[in-house]
Amino acid sequence: MFSKYSTATYKAVYELCFVKRVATRGHTSSMITKHSYSKRKMLRLSFCFHRYVKEGDKVSQFDSICEVQSDKASVTITSRYDGVIKKLYYEVDATALVGTPLVDIETEPGPEVVHEEDVVETPAMSNDEHTHQEIKGHKTQATPAVRRLAMENNIKLSEVVGTGRDGRILKEDILNFLAKQTGAILPPTPFHEIQPPPPAASAPSSASMPKMKPTPSVQLPVVSRPVFTGKDITEPLKGFHKAMVKTMTAALKIPHFGYKDEVDLTRLVQLRKELKGLSEARGVKLSYMPFFIKAASLGLLHFPILNASVDEAVQNITYKASHNIGLAMDTSQGLLVPNVKNVQLLSVFEIAVELNRMQTLGATGQLGTADLTGGTFTLSNIGSIGGTYAKPVILPPEVAIGALGKIQVLPRFNSRDEVVKAHVMNVSWSADHRIIDGATMARFSNLWRDYLENPASMVLDLK
Repeated sequence: MFSKYSTATYKAVYELCFVKRVATRGHTSSMITKHSYSKRKMLRLSFCFHRYVKEGDKVSQFDSICEVQSDKASVTITSRYDGVIKKLYYEVDATALVGTPLVDIETEPGPEVVHEEDVVETPAMSNDEHTHQEIKGHKTQATPAVRRLAMENNIKLSEVVGTGRDGRILKEDILNFLAKQTGAILPPTPFHEIQPPPPAASAPSSASMPKMKPTPSVQLPVVSRPVFTGKDITEPLKGFHKAMVKTMTAALKIPHFGYKDEVDLTRLVQLRKELKGLSEARGVKLSYMPFFIKAASLGLLHFPILNASVDEAVQNITYKASHNIGLAMDTSQGLLVPNVKNVQLLSVFEIAVELNRMQTLGATGQLGTADLTGGTFTLSNIGSIGGTYAKPVILPPEVAIGALGKIQVLPRFNSRDEVVKAHVMNVSWSADHRIIDGATMARFSNLWRDYLENPASMVLDLK
C-alpha cells in the first residue's frame, strides 16, 4: 500500500489535532492508505531544502525522508513505515504548501489493513508530547509502545535521553528514567565480555617475548583540517542560521544599553569547592552557573522590570511571575538557549540538576521545545570558550541579558592594602533602554555581584 506524508511547519508538528486513516477499494495487490493532519496553521509554507532519499530507495521506520524549512525552524520528516519510495512530489529547494504530500511509500499489506473508512481521532498534542517528527537540534524518536509506556507513567519524552539508534528512546530508557524518579532498582543489564582474538600461529611464543605492560587503547580525537579551495562559495541560509537572522533582525530594533563590571568570586570558589564533593555524591555535577542563576533570580525579585516583556507597539509592559532563566549553549547544531523554569522556587542544587539534564540533552541533540521556549531572562557563559567582556544581544521579547567572562586569578588589594590572589570574573549586561534606565541596570548588577561575592548572604533570601 502507499503512505503519503504531508509537509509540516514547526507549529504543525506540535499541534496535531486529528489522525485520519482512509482506505479505498479497487487495487489488486494492496490498499491505499493516506495519512493527513489537521493543522491550525494551513497557510504556512515549508521550504524543502534537503532530501535524503530518491525514488526506489528502501526505508525503515525513523529513517530521514527530507528536511523542510519554515520561518520557525528546520524540521526533518522521518518515515513511519518500512517500505520503498515510489514517488517524490518536490525537488530540492522547492516550496511546498502545508498539507500537501511529500512522498509515496509502498509497504507490505499488514493485518491492520482496513476495507472501509476508519477514522481515528486523538486528543490535541501539546508542545511537550511530540514524539515522532524530528526537529533539527532537538529530536525525539520513540515507537508507539514506548510512547504509550511514557504516557501511562506521565513521563515527558523530551526529558528522557535515548540510547537507541540515532537517539531513539527505548523501553529500557523509560524504565531507567522511571527508576531514577521513584528510587526503584532495576536488574543489571547482562555484561558481555569481549574476548580478544587468538594469537596468530606465526607469532612468536610469549616465552620468547619480553613482557610489556598493556597499552590502553585511547581513541585520538578527530581533528578537522581546513581545506583551501581558492573559490568563493555561495549557499542559502538554512536551519538555525536562518532563524538567527530573524531573531537578530528583531533585536536590532531594540536600543541596547550596556553596563560592565567585575566580580570577585574568591569566596564562591571556596564554597563550591566544599559543596562539589557532596553534590557529586548525589550524582550531580556542580558548576558555578547554578549560583549565577540563583543570584540573578534573587536580584529579579527586587527589579522585576528586568524580568518583563513589552508588546510590539511598546505600549504595555508584562511583568513575568516566573523566573525562566535561559542559558546560551554552543552546540554542534548551533546556538541554543534552553531555560530553567521557575528559578525563584528552586534551590541551588535543584538548578544544578536541571542544568545537568539540559546539558545532557543538548549534547545529544534532544532538547525539546518545552526547554527552549518561555524564557524571561538570559545569561550567556561566553567565558567557557574564552574572553572577558562581550556585548550580548537581547533575545526578544526579553528585555535584558548578561554575558559572563572567564574566571581569572588576578592580583587585588584587600582591606589592609595587601596584594592578594583573587578569582575575578567580568560581566557584561545589555538592557532594553526603552523601558530600563541605566541606574536600574547598575543597581541590579550591584546586588547580583554582592550575592556572589558574599554567597552566605544568599542564604537569608533563599526559598
